[in-house]
Amino acid sequence: MNDVTNNTHTETPAAAQTDTDTGQQNVPACPSTFTLQVQDDIGIITMDVPGERMNTLRASFVDDIQALLADIKGNASIKGLVLRSGKPDSFIAGADINMLAACTTAEQAEALSKAGQDIFNQLAALEIPLIAAIHGPCLGGGLELALACHGRVCSDHEKTRLGLPEVQLGLLPGSGGTQRLPKLVGLTTSLDMMLAGKQLRAKQALKVGLVDDMVPISILLDTAIALARSGKPRHQPKRDITTWALEANPLGRKLVFDKALSTLRAKTRGKYPAPEKLLDVVKIGFEQGMKQGLAAEAKAFGELVMSSESGALRQLFFATTEMKKETHWQGASPNTLAHIGVLGGGLMGGGIAFVTATKADLPVRIKDISHQGINQAMASAHGLLATKVRKKHLRATDMQQQLGRITGTLNYSGFERVDVVVEAVFEDVEIKRNMVAEVEAHCPEHTVFATNTSSLPIHQIAEGAARPGQILGLHYFSPVDKMPLAEIIPHAGTHPATVATALKLARAQGKTPIVVQDSAGFYVNRILAPYLNEAARILLEGEPIEAIDRALVGYGFPVGPMTLLDEVGIDVAAKISPILVRELGERFKAPEVFSKLLDDNRHGKKNGRGFYRYDTKKSAKKAKPVDESLYKLLNIKPQSQLPAQDLAERCVLLMLNEAAITLDEGVIASARDGDIGAVFGIGFPPFAGGPFFYMHQLGIPAVIDKMEEYVRKYGERFTPCEPLRRLAAEGKSYY
Repeated sequence: MNDVTNNTHTETPAAAQTDTDTGQQNVPACPSTFTLQVQDDIGIITMDVPGERMNTLRASFVDDIQALLADIKGNASIKGLVLRSGKPDSFIAGADINMLAACTTAEQAEALSKAGQDIFNQLAALEIPLIAAIHGPCLGGGLELALACHGRVCSDHEKTRLGLPEVQLGLLPGSGGTQRLPKLVGLTTSLDMMLAGKQLRAKQALKVGLVDDMVPISILLDTAIALARSGKPRHQPKRDITTWALEANPLGRKLVFDKALSTLRAKTRGKYPAPEKLLDVVKIGFEQGMKQGLAAEAKAFGELVMSSESGALRQLFFATTEMKKETHWQGASPNTLAHIGVLGGGLMGGGIAFVTATKADLPVRIKDISHQGINQAMASAHGLLATKVRKKHLRATDMQQQLGRITGTLNYSGFERVDVVVEAVFEDVEIKRNMVAEVEAHCPEHTVFATNTSSLPIHQIAEGAARPGQILGLHYFSPVDKMPLAEIIPHAGTHPATVATALKLARAQGKTPIVVQDSAGFYVNRILAPYLNEAARILLEGEPIEAIDRALVGYGFPVGPMTLLDEVGIDVAAKISPILVRELGERFKAPEVFSKLLDDNRHGKKNGRGFYRYDTKKSAKKAKPVDESLYKLLNIKPQSQLPAQDLAERCVLLMLNEAAITLDEGVIASARDGDIGAVFGIGFPPFAGGPFFYMHQLGIPAVIDKMEEYVRKYGERFTPCEPLRRLAAEGKSYY
């Protein structure tokens, strides 16, 4: 359930006192989550969880809501109710997920769902109008609570979002949302929202009929009170004839369900059970009625809570939530961020400037050696924002405001006041050292120098610097506007305040940052290298390119390794490999594939020549074709011989082994950081929770057994590392 009460009234309604100046009747209550005020004939319920930034729903609130309902029913003067949040920026962010961790059986989780359903059914059954006044996030159990109300009014503010994102945690709505949402907005719209965890902006919510009215926040409460007094919804959405025809009869609904099932199976590949269960539950509600639908919802909710997929996804949720609360680094607080500089207006520099201006809302100054670089960065930002405006996700005035935060220069004008400079120039140590010297000459003494590098040692870049303590690595992933991870790499002499400042900037830019040690490949590229190298070996053995990619996508990765190489750049991967071999040993030596591809001028998607062809017309339905000429270049006769499971596990097991070594060496501080880095940086299957949580769920002995099996089948490189053997011997795990 969600955060809803703590409003146990200690006095009867008869003891309520009326304020003669305001006319408000204040019903006494213990300091708690819920308070009730009666204004004329309308009761205003305010939810405000003490000590929390946002409201969340908890099972412990059930008794308090029962008491609140008793008070309301016992007060004949109340003719209508308004439910609002006491938090300035949010309504209800959802249920408190922590309570699910206490469940040891599906039956216990099912009971939680039934308790939430029961209390919301009581709210829905009230004989007086109950209206939700929504401002800010109204998600999960928060929206289920709003759906149980008789009407909804929301603010037109950018922060207002409504949705049921439970599938993103491997769950489904468990307090009646699967039954009420389809009845309110229609089957097609509700499935679109729930199966993807989609959040609607205020205008979208009004358009589909999720809310009855949308108003400025200044009149939100007054509008809700007026609606509660009238008891009549103001807005009835119009459904187009096609949608109505589909949903109004059993045959049409069957077509909708069948299409939804086909689409989600293509996306989830059977790895995520929640969407299919959600579809089943909604279908039961339509075919057998709400009572059976609610029973099916509770049962499915209980089963999903105990699933390994939900456990992994919730673990990731807790990890990222915990990381957001870590505002200091080794006791040091971050510096103030007011102005940011970016060196280089290319693909990476332009992307960094974009997220700084649009996510962090900070003015950013780009320095480049030519107007072309600056213009390219500005054009890229304009294109991304124009798309949002076209889709009505952003106002044109907001677009102009965000673009106005990005400026450019060919010298260091404007850099005399920057707090952080993010350098994104060519991957060359000497060039980057020159950038350090120039920044130290033209910027304030407090300025942090963050170099965006995927492979160069940070301590080498800091050599000879006047202020080495203010230098670190800040590794973004391409494309910067989409990839959520950032690696922060301090060298041995980096000040803690510098790290704290980089963490603050990355989070403001919408990134999830992890701090990693200054060693070859850092973390993400280090665990990725064995994975890609093994994919290349498999190719040389004659397995078709598309078979390799298909096996890893089937395993749960968003794209296969060959596609990833094309996207990242074959030249980039080849450049990192020698550094890893030199610093870490022969296990990182890449097959001859890469050198042969580079000799043939194959850099991947960037120059249109890689494992796949990019000179054909795009088709939404057809995958890009493999470049068959590559087989001749590599002297390969492609033929599928190995099972897809073997193809995938060969790549993944080497990644797991290397991840264990990096943690043991201190490259990452914790298994949590390693899981976040792998999932957000390279798309490690989220349903597995990351390399360490995956090994934890499988069991360390089972992982070792599988590796030893592959030693026998494919070679000594699959030998389990010492850290894994040590964990198994001690009977320990990562979580």
